[in-house]
Amino acid sequence: MHSLQPLRLKIALDMMGGDHGPQSTIPAAIEALCEFPHVDLVLCGDSEILTYELEQAGYLNHPQLSVQHASQTVLMTDKPSVALRNKRQSSMRVALDLVEQNKVAACVSAGNTGALIAMAHFVLKMLNGVERPALISSLPSTVGSPVFMLDLGATVNCDSDTLFQFAVMGAVMAEEVEGISRPKVALLNMGEEEIKGSDQIKRTSLLLSECADINYIGYIEGNDIFSGKADVIVCDGFVGNVALKTCEGVAKLILKRLETALKNSMSAQLFGWLIKPFLKSMSLGVNPDQYNGASLIGLRGIVVKSHGNATKEAFLSAIRQAVREVERQVPVKIKDRLEHVLIDKA
Repeated sequence: MHSLQPLRLKIALDMMGGDHGPQSTIPAAIEALCEFPHVDLVLCGDSEILTYELEQAGYLNHPQLSVQHASQTVLMTDKPSVALRNKRQSSMRVALDLVEQNKVAACVSAGNTGALIAMAHFVLKMLNGVERPALISSLPSTVGSPVFMLDLGATVNCDSDTLFQFAVMGAVMAEEVEGISRPKVALLNMGEEEIKGSDQIKRTSLLLSECADINYIGYIEGNDIFSGKADVIVCDGFVGNVALKTCEGVAKLILKRLETALKNSMSAQLFGWLIKPFLKSMSLGVNPDQYNGASLIGLRGIVVKSHGNATKEAFLSAIRQAVREVERQVPVKIKDRLEHVLIDKA
């Protein structure tokens, strides 16, 4: 009996974006070939540089790889409006154009976040029923299963209708990417009491409580983001970005303090040597690279944003995220759910 072979997928990679460019993206692409033999990668960037790097690595003529030349690069310092207007031949824009032309199923970039959001919004357009895109990422939790949080910086000012749309999209991501049945959805707020929060938060809470398609559990505070109480946490882009960066900073601080403390005496060093495997495991558990890959959802295509300072492991994690979303047809699922919810609301 023959087992079913997975359908071949094609994904475009912005090879020049981010702080490290091909130094991170080339090794990540090569490792992805072994992990995903059914995935073809289109490497977008300076063909001379990419050809040289692939030749050095011994992967120049690999059947799963092709190079799409792009004469420009979006710099991390470029203003989004300038990049949108003047960087039409950039590796980022070329990768997004391939998605729009249905030549690839997804785009992955570690480039300038603002430029990527602006370009993706312009090139791919929004799904029907979605007003603004959102950045969503899975984060670790104390119960083992990840928690999805959005928005992480795509849309700073959100009204209640936009936050409601974010909740619907986040629920679909949790269901399709992680297989969570009826994910618990919460609004990030300054307290769990009904009287707390802004008017738009209270209005969103009312909308969600009236929606049978959403398993809404109410408000959640910042100290419970990683508790596992909620599978999806919804907030505006300003709050989400600050919360995420603060959590990453605290995790690094704790590990650094622990590392310093274990170096202060011989007995502490011996103890540190004994618990080194545990520390390594804990470090991986809170390492942002392991959870890298924020998806820009609400668009008519799949776009995954990697950290700007992405290592090989971080960019590979973003590629994995793109593959999962393509295989689960996330934009189609979001579109179908939104249409169903909007009909029920009407």
